[in-house]
Amino acid sequence: MLSVKLPKLLNINQVPKVFHEESIMSGYRHPRSTAYDCIFSVFQMTNETLNIWTHFLPTWYFLWKLFALLYRMDFWNEAYTWPITVYMLSCCIYPFTSSCAHTFSSMSTRARHICFFFDYAVVSLYSLGSAIAYSSYIFPDRWVNSTFHNYFVPIAVFNAIISTALSCYSRLGAPLIHYNCGIIERFPEIERPKLSKAVRIVAFALPYLFDSIPVFFRLFICSGEDCTHNESIPDHYKHVTFAFLTGFLFATHLPERLAPGCFDYIGHSHQLFHIGAIIGTHFQMEALIIDMNLRRDWLLVNSPLPSLSNTVGAVGVCLIFSLLIILIFSLALYWKPDDFNKEKET
Repeated sequence: MLSVKLPKLLNINQVPKVFHEESIMSGYRHPRSTAYDCIFSVFQMTNETLNIWTHFLPTWYFLWKLFALLYRMDFWNEAYTWPITVYMLSCCIYPFTSSCAHTFSSMSTRARHICFFFDYAVVSLYSLGSAIAYSSYIFPDRWVNSTFHNYFVPIAVFNAIISTALSCYSRLGAPLIHYNCGIIERFPEIERPKLSKAVRIVAFALPYLFDSIPVFFRLFICSGEDCTHNESIPDHYKHVTFAFLTGFLFATHLPERLAPGCFDYIGHSHQLFHIGAIIGTHFQMEALIIDMNLRRDWLLVNSPLPSLSNTVGAVGVCLIFSLLIILIFSLALYWKPDDFNKEKET
């Protein structure tokens, strides 16, 4: 009879500090797992298992939504559909990359950092995809063609790049200055965890708050006929609610902080954070599709058509800079000061 031996799980005292999660006391995988062990652990109950599945399964739901939308639209010949397509692609990429990061993050200390560098980058990419769609479909009538509207996407590109850099910085600090091949657990997550957390929260909050300005204006400030109050408003409210809920869970580490060790496998904040983010993305997607369809005729007359530079081009610029940032932060993990000093001496 064929039997499979499950990898042994470890407690918090048996893994390096870089692998520690606040108030999670058990269920850790071996810090030098093989790729096979990582893939196999997806089907074993660890403290990462639900983190993986809560983003892997929604990836297929968002892919189904994307293909269903593409089936109804003439993407190749209708520029009006480009922003929603870019946004939908970002919705598929970020949960898939996140699930991969959580799957393979236990292969080594360096692998863990690099996995989450990519995770942060795709969250920033998703924020840019949201901004591109917001610029095309969400802006209230009175703001269309305003100076703020014209510069909205370029600023969102800048914010996404800064977000990637800040979130990568929050793990280890500045490449070569704060860490290198021999020092990869010193700053700031180990020595200054509160600073690390604050920097990461700012990195994620910055693009979200900026991108949501037109939504907040429509929901909470604007009054009058040109405020674009339509059937999408309830879904916008739901999305904003879940966005702030996920931010709260990410920042507070509740409920596991109240009972360390009780939520190691099921119910800890990162799992709830994933679920809240996916539900929020669902409502955001529904609101965007409603606005796109209801406002189509008015926007085609009163707003310039989306261009390649403001859709695919913006994403391309963000990707290039994000990959460059990941490369710089990752290469520093392998840089040895001794080798540099030897070359300098010769």
